[in-house]
Amino acid sequence: MINTYNPKIGVVGGGSWGTALADLLAGKGYQVDLWVYEPEVARSINAERENRLFLPEIILEKNICASNDLAHVVSGKNLVLMVVPSHEMRRVAGLAQPHVPEDAIVVTASKGIEIGTHLTMTGILSEILPHKNRLAALSGPSFAIEVAQKMPTVVAAAAADIEIANAVQAIFAAPYFRVYTNTDLIGVELGGAIKNVVAIASGIVDGLGLGLNSRAALITRGLTEIRRLGIRLGANPHTFAGLAGVGDLILTCTGTLSRNHTVGKMIGEGKKLSDILREMRMVAEGVKTSKSVYNLSRKLNVEMPIAHSVYAILYDDLEPKAAVHQLMTRSLKSELEDVE
Repeated sequence: MINTYNPKIGVVGGGSWGTALADLLAGKGYQVDLWVYEPEVARSINAERENRLFLPEIILEKNICASNDLAHVVSGKNLVLMVVPSHEMRRVAGLAQPHVPEDAIVVTASKGIEIGTHLTMTGILSEILPHKNRLAALSGPSFAIEVAQKMPTVVAAAAADIEIANAVQAIFAAPYFRVYTNTDLIGVELGGAIKNVVAIASGIVDGLGLGLNSRAALITRGLTEIRRLGIRLGANPHTFAGLAGVGDLILTCTGTLSRNHTVGKMIGEGKKLSDILREMRMVAEGVKTSKSVYNLSRKLNVEMPIAHSVYAILYDDLEPKAAVHQLMTRSLKSELEDVE
């Protein structure tokens, strides 16, 4: 098992979340190699101890070494943390694969469902890396900037093997970053991915000015949809009442720092998705995940009207007000219908 007292760590992804987690780990005294795509980001981190592009005004720990050399960052590591956009996971993992030691633990902190395959991030990694029994996911209500500012944050470390989950817990836990273990890997990943779709819907509600009643109802019924799909895919229903479920959902649907909520709010205010995305530097994962959730739920015949409405607004030009009317005038049913 990995040495949790002095692990060799490589972090793949120098966005705000990857940088914040690299800084957390370095703050515990670990030497952290951080792969970043942009040469200017590597220079900024190494020379000025700041990721000016993605996490400005945070002074980073000195024992982070940023590099554009992916092979160098993952070679010889005990733990490799993948924090790249979900649509880039397959490509970057493929490039890293020849260099990741076979006995390394591979953790993903990325949240999404791949278009076409409908795989979660560990699902993708299990196809590419020889680490099927050494994969884990880190998820929960956690904005990068607040973690970087050392504000108290609580997340879940999930792995099918409890020993792997325990190891990840020990490595990441800090006085301001509490980590719980969970063996429901699929549930934790689905909660983290689909909440971004519901967050877009929540933003639309706020952009339309529909009030707090509407937003509370949206979040509650959105959680029902996440749970419904999760159960169909074999998840533990209790997971969705936890950090990676309702915890992350509440944060992303109400927090002003949420990129997905921001996208939805601008759509509710009348802006076009193409214009919104063109102006955004960082990725709003829910935009692509909405397509995956729409297709997967149809394939499995799982009823997810809110998720389907988000898809229709993003990709079929359904007017947000029309979507609200359709949702509110659906056939009446029991609140507990189809909730196992």
